[in-house]
Amino acid sequence: MEIRNFGIIAHIDHGKSTLADRMLEVTSTVEARKMKDQVLDSMDLERERGITIKMQPVRMKHKFGGKDYILNLIDTPGHIDFSYEVSRALRAIEGVLLLVDSTQGVQAQTLSTLQMAKDLGLVIIPVLTKIDAPHSRIKEVGEELRKLIDCDESEIVKVSGKTGEGVRELLDLICDRIPPPLSSVNEKPRGLVFDFQYSNHRGIIIYLRVFDGSFKKGDTLRFLAGKRSFPALEVGILSPQEIPTATLESGEIGYIVTGIKEAGIANVGDTIINEKSPAEELPGYKEVQPVVWASIFPDSQDDFTILRQALDRLRLSDSSLSYEEESSGVLGRGFRCGFLGMLHLEIVTERLRREFNIEIIITSPSIAYEITYNDGRIESIYAASRFPDFGASVTVREPWILGQIITPSDYIGNIMNLLYDHESSLIDTEIFGDGRTLLTIEMPLRELMRGFFDKLKNTSSGYASLSYEIAEMRPADVARLDVFVAEEIVPAFSRVVGTRRIEADARVLVDKLYNTLPKQQFVTKIQTKALGRFIASKTLSAMRKDVTAKLYGGDVSRKNKLLDKQKKGKKKMLERGRVHIPQEVFMKMIKEE
Repeated sequence: MEIRNFGIIAHIDHGKSTLADRMLEVTSTVEARKMKDQVLDSMDLERERGITIKMQPVRMKHKFGGKDYILNLIDTPGHIDFSYEVSRALRAIEGVLLLVDSTQGVQAQTLSTLQMAKDLGLVIIPVLTKIDAPHSRIKEVGEELRKLIDCDESEIVKVSGKTGEGVRELLDLICDRIPPPLSSVNEKPRGLVFDFQYSNHRGIIIYLRVFDGSFKKGDTLRFLAGKRSFPALEVGILSPQEIPTATLESGEIGYIVTGIKEAGIANVGDTIINEKSPAEELPGYKEVQPVVWASIFPDSQDDFTILRQALDRLRLSDSSLSYEEESSGVLGRGFRCGFLGMLHLEIVTERLRREFNIEIIITSPSIAYEITYNDGRIESIYAASRFPDFGASVTVREPWILGQIITPSDYIGNIMNLLYDHESSLIDTEIFGDGRTLLTIEMPLRELMRGFFDKLKNTSSGYASLSYEIAEMRPADVARLDVFVAEEIVPAFSRVVGTRRIEADARVLVDKLYNTLPKQQFVTKIQTKALGRFIASKTLSAMRKDVTAKLYGGDVSRKNKLLDKQKKGKKKMLERGRVHIPQEVFMKMIKEE
């Protein structure tokens, strides 16, 4: 049979999973009685949000020109956080469908994934979807798409994932235009891992594209980057359920059951070889580095062991999650976790709550700063409490992003104000067609995390889209902002902020704590300090007890005597006393952020 390996490139919510559903229907891969929406999205979270988180490969059969074809589709995630996984999936295929929503037009995320496909030399088939929608703009968006990849208007396929219109013609075109896998020149088996899942009974199940040779059940295989050998307990294809086969041949996409039940062994992008005939690693593998850090604590310390087990279990199916144990004097024992981005953080925390039924506390996310000391020592710091004090002779560098924003031209003025507020600079502008503009920007990563994406959507009434990549490390103009309560520092409230925003952030922090902290027996000062000076301060008045209530008469000197005694007691408490900050205050401060 002829094999065609392909993927779908699309922005979030452009109908990628819906189109995949229609393909499964047209090719009779899934029986009509078993058909449901988003067949390839296995998590409830994916169905609710309408996004693809885990890639799900599927094999379909299609007849075209009197020949039988095997079509291997890899449905890829559309969000920027998972761009490395997308790059490995693109390495496993020969062609892509460039899917664009005819009601929205080309979006920023589509551009960055499209560039990856061009760099790999993949065949690109332009597809306009949602053509049945009443407000679709087929002609205008088609022209946008034509200019983007420099193709003929007749080459653009128009489909509807909802009604199935044009889907059979698209399948014919995949067979016709996407080339078959190159025949293997190397007899030594090699396969590229582009995703994996975990099963309680069978361990890690890897999804791979076979480039050379073949794999069969019983072979002793090896992860080159993971440096671990294992017997192939089962090999097979996905249609979309697992179907065991005798072998997986060169050019095919399938799965191998490893039996491994340890985290950190399987990695996206790793090369699988046969231990008896060692082969070279396939190009492009890299260890995924966390971009965003946040601490996760169990709501009850009794759940600490359950939280550890839950994170261990999640890491078995998500190699990009990293964590280490830490303890806080206030929140107890927890874990400092590294994530690929804010969406990845949301998904992991939501899965912890749903799949493991744990109530958790998440601290405000931070990034890693590179600190260079005078003696040449370099340290990566992502906890504000470990950030050098003001006046320390160090050089601080932080990651910057290179981003692209596509927006209707009407909103450019608002977006420029937003960029200024987030210390961003505009590199280039380009008229994108259909009254939209492409803005190329650069921005510190810490500013992107300060709610930039949500503000961009609000500013543009939801029409602007953002794509970005981590560009480089640059000198950082930041300082540590400390919070003092009763002249004692509270490390849990410390944070690293840009010097331009220190005054505003300091006042917001003081106001928030002033409104949250319960009154003490003595007058309590709440202060914020940065750059070697106190910036904002508020005084929380003491609780008052009427010590004269028991008096029923007599000279006024008796009343004054009791009031003086109370005053001296309050002064003594102020000198010796410490403020106990209840856990609810920490919880409220963290949750509000």
